[in-house]
Amino acid sequence: MGVVSVLKLSDLDKIMKETIRAVDKGKNDVFEIAEGARNELARVEKQLIAIKEQTLEVIEQVDKAEKQEYGARKQLVHVSQNFKVYSEFDIRKAYEEASDKQVQTALLRQKESQLKEMRTELEFSYKNLKKTVAKAEEMVSKISVAIDYLGNNLKNVCDKLEEMEERNLAGFHIIMAQEEERRRIAREIHDGPAQSVANIILRSEYCQKIYELKPETLVSELDQLKGLSRKSLKDIRKIIFDLRPMDLDDLGLKPALKRYGEDFSKETGIEVNYKTIGDERRLDTTVEVGTFRIVQEFLNNVKKHSDASVVNLLIEITPLMLNVRGTDNGVGFDFAKAVQKETYGLKTMRERAGLLKGEININSTLGKGTEMILKIPYNKEAF
Repeated sequence: MGVVSVLKLSDLDKIMKETIRAVDKGKNDVFEIAEGARNELARVEKQLIAIKEQTLEVIEQVDKAEKQEYGARKQLVHVSQNFKVYSEFDIRKAYEEASDKQVQTALLRQKESQLKEMRTELEFSYKNLKKTVAKAEEMVSKISVAIDYLGNNLKNVCDKLEEMEERNLAGFHIIMAQEEERRRIAREIHDGPAQSVANIILRSEYCQKIYELKPETLVSELDQLKGLSRKSLKDIRKIIFDLRPMDLDDLGLKPALKRYGEDFSKETGIEVNYKTIGDERRLDTTVEVGTFRIVQEFLNNVKKHSDASVVNLLIEITPLMLNVRGTDNGVGFDFAKAVQKETYGLKTMRERAGLLKGEININSTLGKGTEMILKIPYNKEAF
């Protein structure tokens, strides 16, 4: 018994010394993190100064464009009121000039808004980095103190730190995904509905002038206006669907994916064969939304890169697992290079699967298509 006790004390002493050395190394790592944060803080500060300068320049451009737009619209009113003096060509030319100036002004305003948004994000990052530097320096000091008080609670401390790190990392990736989604939506709105609405306004004003000058041509103009309005409505509905498909909330994952596959086929011409196996029950909302987004990203990659004509989707729900298999007959890609580069699409899919405590495997060979296998546990213990 005496020998056993000595061995246990020796082992414990060895473990404690190794633990203290590890924590001491952690202190050095935190110090390096603080140094890295300081460097990043300096970089963000320079970027913030540059964005502020760009914002001021664009504001000046907007002011100038607004004055030019006002002049063009004033000229259009003058020409329209004196239609006996000016030809139809002059009126149309004045209208086109006013339209161009209005679109230019709208684009500059949009650019101004984007720069201001970037400035706000950078200011937010700058404040957070300052806090990070201060926090890291504080942690270095606290870790130094903690080394002197390590004891039986060491394991709990390590577990807590690891849990906090994982939580912070998951939160960071969620925020990044949300910000990227906001940028994508902003681009879609700017390139689609925003331009269409500006056109609708201009065409409406033009219709008013046509009614006064040539009412017999008004029907044709109204038909074009109606077509433009329908296209804008279609674009807006697509953006809304991409944000949160109503089928997902109302009917569940399987019907939502089936509907999305049908719409995807109509839009791209790529045939989507959809098959389901297993239970029809509703899953946890987190699982349904996360799975939908992963399949959506998979199909988006097919559309952009695969040159495929057929996609097969298989959804299987077992008592404890959700399995999704997607394949295409496209050109495939060099998987080793793609993993090394860690493209945004693949990274997003992996992170979403990780947040759901699942796993995803992507297999592809040049000339032989691509395969995605997703496995997500959804028993209560998994969340």
